[in-house]
Amino acid sequence: MAADLSQIVKAYDVRGVVPDQWDESTAELFGAAFAEVTGASAIVTGHDMRPSSPGLSGAFARGAASRGVDVTEIGLCSTDQLYYASGALDLPGAMFTASHNPARYNGIKMCRAGAAPVGQDTGLAEIRALVERWIESGAPEPVAVPGTVGRRDTLADYAAHLRTLVDLTSIRPLKVVVDAGNGMGGHTVPTVLAGLPLTVVPMYFELDGTFPNHEANPLDPANLVDLQDRVRAEGADLGLAFDGDADRCFVVDQRGEPVSPSAVTALVASRELARNGGRGTIIHNLITSWSVPEVVRENGGTPVRTRVGHSFIKAEMAATGAIFGGEHSAHYYFKDFWNADTGMLAALHVLAALGEQDGPLSELVAQYDRYTGSGEINSTVADQAARIAAVRAAYEGRADVTLDELDGLTVTAADWWFNVRPSNTEPLLRLNAEAKDEALMAKVRDEALAVIRG
Repeated sequence: MAADLSQIVKAYDVRGVVPDQWDESTAELFGAAFAEVTGASAIVTGHDMRPSSPGLSGAFARGAASRGVDVTEIGLCSTDQLYYASGALDLPGAMFTASHNPARYNGIKMCRAGAAPVGQDTGLAEIRALVERWIESGAPEPVAVPGTVGRRDTLADYAAHLRTLVDLTSIRPLKVVVDAGNGMGGHTVPTVLAGLPLTVVPMYFELDGTFPNHEANPLDPANLVDLQDRVRAEGADLGLAFDGDADRCFVVDQRGEPVSPSAVTALVASRELARNGGRGTIIHNLITSWSVPEVVRENGGTPVRTRVGHSFIKAEMAATGAIFGGEHSAHYYFKDFWNADTGMLAALHVLAALGEQDGPLSELVAQYDRYTGSGEINSTVADQAARIAAVRAAYEGRADVTLDELDGLTVTAADWWFNVRPSNTEPLLRLNAEAKDEALMAKVRDEALAVIRG
């Protein structure tokens, strides 16, 4: 099969339908190209529970071994478990997952040693160019001495490392409902939470890459409904929902109400600053709540605002020596985790913060959730640039606002802000708005949408 790589190589990863858009023969070429571009003598690989994942991962390992590279396969794992292995073993890594995408998709998230990201500007373009050349001219001849392919289980070590980064020794007993969505949280949660004073109520822990219960995408409110109902029915203290590859974690409080990822970011930021003597840089993307930089400053830290996307966050983490970073999409990045994102570590922080005091989660997070947000609202447009220009024209003459173009267009006033930015992959504009109260947010949101939608 001659794969069209323009359809599957994205800004930060490889992703497409199997076997329609790519298959094991393509994966083998990606493994060989990854070996060439990283120049590594050894790499580590892992995969999620999708039916196609073991075959694709194995083919990638064969491709890398054909270039003389030794491969350590850690098998079934979450994406942050793969990052752990890359960091702890100091090896480049490749994770086979399509995260929250439907079952017929699969993909590769690649990193250099120490979990440093591989994106278009950091090796992915070169990997794609090699694979395209080999698709046309044939794969290179294997080297005289191929690499070895071995197995290693890192789950216990990954869990132990996370447990060293959060003090859970003094928490009170808690009842927590966990919705793994038939994804990799069902594999990692039992080991990470073992031995804690928790009553864990598991939902959809059976590993099943066909996602028989609901999509493993907690960002969509429809996929949180089962968890919300179960938290209320159980009288639980909180609920946790993981996406398919378990690198993102969403939280609901004891009432079954979602806790915004911005509030989780602010809570974890305050705890990480306390761990670091009340000093440190905290990264947040430009559509996280105003609450985040406010809480960071109140706790002695320095907030730094970035574009949306993990490559920008990780680059800024490295450049500034930041101790923590958070995004509105529930990606949480930790200096002590090689600047990589781990929803599991953020979940442990929430459990620790709740368990260290007697009040309910809704009261605890209220101090970190000070404004009203719209959530992300998508509008299909024929011409993204023209519609953003129309928004700029509508607001740039006003004395009460400032405009900036760090990522799309952000319009800021004393009591509100909104950001509109284009999707990289679809003819959409994404709007996020926030204000001091619900009525003002609705007004700002509706005025912006009227211009966007023309």
